[in-house]
Amino acid sequence: MSVAAPAQQDGTASLQRRRVRRLRLTVGAVLLLGAGLTACSGGTVEPSSSAPEPSTSVTPEPSATPAPDPTLVPAGTAGENLAYFNFLAAAVTKSDPSAGGSAYIDALVAGGFDRTAMEVTFDRTQADLAADAVQFSVRFADECLIGQIGPASDGFHSVVAPLLSTGLCLLGSTRPIDW
Repeated sequence: MSVAAPAQQDGTASLQRRRVRRLRLTVGAVLLLGAGLTACSGGTVEPSSSAPEPSTSVTPEPSATPAPDPTLVPAGTAGENLAYFNFLAAAVTKSDPSAGGSAYIDALVAGGFDRTAMEVTFDRTQADLAADAVQFSVRFADECLIGQIGPASDGFHSVVAPLLSTGLCLLGSTRPIDW
C-alpha cells in the first residue's frame, strides 16, 4: 500500500468541500439577487383568499366604448387643440404616407384651423431633392402648434411652442400658402 493514498483522499475531500461551499455561496447570491429584483419589480402578487367559482354560462365582456374623436376648441388654448391637430395630421399620414406639406395644410383648413395663421416649409430643397422633413404650423391663441413629418423625422411629431419674436412659428424659409 501506498502512504500517499490517504493524503490524496483528504486533498480530494477538501477540494470537494470547497466546491460545495462555493456552489452554496453562488446559489445564495443568485437567490439574493433574484429577491432584490423581485422587490424592484413592484412586489409579489398576493394569492386570492377564495377559490374561483366555476361558471355555468359564458357572458361576453362588454366592449369598451371608443373615445370620441377630438374636435376643434376655438376658444381653447393651443395645448387643448394639440390632440385635434395630431388627429388631422394622422389622417393625412394614414391616407398618404408620402403626402407633402400642402396636404397637411388642406386637412387643417378643412378641420377648421385658420389658413392665414399657418406656415409650411418646402417639400423640396433648392437642389430639387425631397426634403428630409416638412414642418407645418398654426398660430393659435398666442402659441404655435407645430408638426413635422419626413424621413429624417422618424414619423410624425408635434409640439406646442411659444411664438417666435417675429410673431411666426417656424424659423427659416417657408412657402406661400397660395393654393
